[in-house]
Amino acid sequence: MIPSSFPDKSEIARLTARMLLEIRAVHFNSEQPFILASGLPSPTYIDCRKLISYPRIRATLMDFLAITVMRDAGFEAFDNIAGGETAGIPFAALMAERLALPMSYVRKKPKGYGRNARIEGEMSEGQRVLLVEDLTTDGGSKLSFVDAIRETGASCGHTAVIFYYGIFPDTLERLETHGVRLHHLCTWWDVLSEARAQGAFDSATLAEVESFLGAPRAWQAARSGA
Repeated sequence: MIPSSFPDKSEIARLTARMLLEIRAVHFNSEQPFILASGLPSPTYIDCRKLISYPRIRATLMDFLAITVMRDAGFEAFDNIAGGETAGIPFAALMAERLALPMSYVRKKPKGYGRNARIEGEMSEGQRVLLVEDLTTDGGSKLSFVDAIRETGASCGHTAVIFYYGIFPDTLERLETHGVRLHHLCTWWDVLSEARAQGAFDSATLAEVESFLGAPRAWQAARSGA
């Protein structure tokens, strides 16, 4: 069933943050920072993949994401929903079901045998494609997926994620320069606000997380040599 009526953006952000905290997808550790894929430290880590194991939460969030995209981009704006390998695939399938659209997925690189394809499923020239993933940090990984979609002759001017870091100021500009608009449900700032409201972490940890969110590159530079 296609969703049509849901809370405003601020309430969607709060509820999404609440759900992420409830299933312990949010991790804060100021004493022993996590090491990100970039090799840089961070006191925050989020695991959106856990969402697929919680049917009520995943259903609610996919309804939220569907209505967010339709409100912001249009109710008849897309012809195909594409998931980014690998975390985006289940969410793209759930979104395609809600929007009653075909679904495909995009490999990170050609598989190296057979058709050597990056696009799996049916995608054709002229289709308007929505790229779906679980999250985005600085937007960089999205651009490769978008380029692969466009190489088919389809267009891709929108990407939708459950979680957007919201702390790197050049993210939206990078996407917009590439002709892509980002749609998301919540950011680290929403999670921090809800974590404070719930008392989910001690005050010292929350203060350190806020310090990181306010100046992430400076925070990382100060600790990357430790």
